[in-house]
Amino acid sequence: MSRALRILVAAAAMFGGVVSLSRAENAQLARGTAIADPDLLRKLDQNDTLTISHLLRPELNADVPLATDLMFSSLPQLKAILPAIDAEFDRYIARYRATYSGETIGVGEGFDAQLFDLANLKSRDTRFVLAGIVNRMDRAYVSEESCGEIRLIYRLARFDSRPEGGKTATRLPMTFNLVMKARDARQVDGNGKPVTCAEIARRWLDNGDWQGLIGGSFHPSDAMLDRIETNIQVSVAPKSAQHDFRSDYLLKVFKYDAATKQFEESTLENQIDRDRILADNDLRRDFRDWLLTPDHLREFDRGTVLIPEKFLAKAAVVPTPAGLDASALQPEFGMMQGEGKGDPVFSDDDVVGALKQAAARGDMQNIRSVAGFQRRLNDVTCAGCHQTRGIGGFHFPGVDWLADKPSNSTVVPASPHFFGDQLRRRDILAAFAAGKRPDFSRGFADRPQTRGSRELAGSEYQDGWGAHCSLQNAGSGTRDESFTSWSCAKGLTCQAAAASSRIGMCFIKTR
Repeated sequence: MSRALRILVAAAAMFGGVVSLSRAENAQLARGTAIADPDLLRKLDQNDTLTISHLLRPELNADVPLATDLMFSSLPQLKAILPAIDAEFDRYIARYRATYSGETIGVGEGFDAQLFDLANLKSRDTRFVLAGIVNRMDRAYVSEESCGEIRLIYRLARFDSRPEGGKTATRLPMTFNLVMKARDARQVDGNGKPVTCAEIARRWLDNGDWQGLIGGSFHPSDAMLDRIETNIQVSVAPKSAQHDFRSDYLLKVFKYDAATKQFEESTLENQIDRDRILADNDLRRDFRDWLLTPDHLREFDRGTVLIPEKFLAKAAVVPTPAGLDASALQPEFGMMQGEGKGDPVFSDDDVVGALKQAAARGDMQNIRSVAGFQRRLNDVTCAGCHQTRGIGGFHFPGVDWLADKPSNSTVVPASPHFFGDQLRRRDILAAFAAGKRPDFSRGFADRPQTRGSRELAGSEYQDGWGAHCSLQNAGSGTRDESFTSWSCAKGLTCQAAAASSRIGMCFIKTR
């Protein structure tokens, strides 16, 4: 956080009773749902307990974590990853040159758009370090048998030799997310009984599940491996005559195939392939009809919808900053009436009619308007979620435990979106632990679903300084029904940010 931002947050607290949660309070929010303690992560990483090579091929018995050149060459499970990323970079470069004629793009400061150097993925001087472990049992609705997911998040780092000896470590803008099922259904406890979701949840809530990991006893079975997610800052381009400042991120997913024992290129969950759908009349109609079906619309409202693969993309390029209003930078743009050119997928009448029928059934919790439908269509995608209150395109960069003095951006390990969602996730863990069926629903990505708790009140995560809010005078002069609860804490007022017309941010009252 910059000095100016600290002053503004302090002023907000002074004048409006609004608080900015401290590092200790952030850590408390994530207690039981994530491991972000830098000292523990350093210990887990440096004794080779939770390195990627140890988890995927423990028989290697490497004394030190593998550099990327050896990791990708000695782990056959990862064979498909580098060629797929190389191909995406080739496509990205071709699109950039076609879109911004006259601008140069390449690796190094001499280019208008500076590319991520793919040589970092084939180097003896770089490796992936453990940046965090996140419990996602709140995603058990995808597969109840697996009890949800556990995510091990790694950040790419380069190690350069110092003239006087030793190494300097620099984090690079790429994360490598190894997603495992929270349990192997065949797993048994000390009494020979199957390990239950309730037991796994209790271990996390007690912060005791990771204690044994330090001893190196953790070896996930093939049945627990689910997928690898990669997120790379593919390019950075300063403002020019053709565009504003841009930082683009490439998202890819590789699903584990137990038969081939490899991670294969896959579609991204709920990443709507906008361009392909808009170009195909049959696909456009099929997607509209599928999503507006009552059961699917209800799941869409709850944030638990699983869109069929035929509508999805195998990659997403996420531009940031994207702003708060609909624009061509957002993944769904052009699918709603009045956006872009050509025929939309959803007309206002389509959406209004479906919402009226759903409201009559008492189905809807979040979406109560066309604008709410449009916002969910964005934030249900990987790209749209990453554009929502992320830290430079990442929601969990992790604390930089490699640096003696980490930068401000990595003192806080995650985005406001991440911390704001912890209460909901812990509520789900508590339900599992008590043997109850959890409520897996979630609100919009901009505002956390607090489930009645006042723990986030007055903070930047809910209604404090910088929180997203509903502009009262947007359009008709009244708040949109989907966002009526998006208000600001005492002493703050919802103000437009840039050209935003519907969603604003909570700032100090100036008049």
